[in-house]
Amino acid sequence: MAKAYWVTMYRKIHDPKAMADYAALAGPAIAAAGGKFLIRGLPSQVYESGLMERTVVVEFPDLQTALDTHEGEAYQEALKVMGDAAERDMRVVEGYEG
Repeated sequence: MAKAYWVTMYRKIHDPKAMADYAALAGPAIAAAGGKFLIRGLPSQVYESGLMERTVVVEFPDLQTALDTHEGEAYQEALKVMGDAAERDMRVVEGYEG
């Protein structure tokens, strides 16, 4: 079974305090569901249309776990805390088993 990934690219952070509050809730919610942070920070370099903004990649054991975590009560509470503190693009992608 392929692993799955949350890939989040931030466009702009409007409220760093709200983002810190979100992270305090989101991190434990993700970890409790078996998620593992692989990338969490600013890019070293950007190319093409890339933005020098935060990037986060979280690995999950499988696609259903990734989807269930996002829809779960704990993560949804974290999203409420974040509110409109950031503009971001979040994708759930199944891993390649080529």
